Amino acid sequence: MDEVKNIVDTTQFIVIKIGNEQFGIDIKFIDNIVRMQSITRVPKVPEYFKGVINLRGEVIPVMSLRLKMGLELDEYTKTTRIIIIKLEQHEGIGVIVDEVKEVVTLETEQIEKLSYDKDEKQTFVYGVGKVDNSLISLLDLNAVLAEPQA
Repeated sequence: MDEVKNIVDTTQFIVIKIGNEQFGIDIKFIDNIVRMQSITRVPKVPEYFKGVINLRGEVIPVMSLRLKMGLELDEYTKTTRIIIIKLEQHEGIGVIVDEVKEVVTLETEQIEKLSYDKDEKQTFVYGVGKVDNSLISLLDLNAVLAEPQA
């Protein structure tokens, strides 16, 4: 007698705020979340690169998600955080966010994939998660961390 297993694919996301928008970052890419700290400037880098921080002896580049997305300058508050992200092909990189809100678990059915024309400007969002009565834009970290093509 074969047992039918009902396996539901779920993914956990850290919900962050940038301005009034909520975004989700897949938790498997998050190495650490730290409070805002002093950032050492680096000359001749794009404006969205704020500089580097020293995190337990490791030098981590830090970028502003707001500036990378074409939004207004960051305003640092007591809720501002630097999220350290590690992707397979990248060293750790820090991204500045206005606030880290919560962890949510989304089932595959709760994620609406977005489709774009190939000609359209590269987007940083690959889908939208539906949680309770709110929508969370899910960040495509490869697109966010990619260097713009000249």
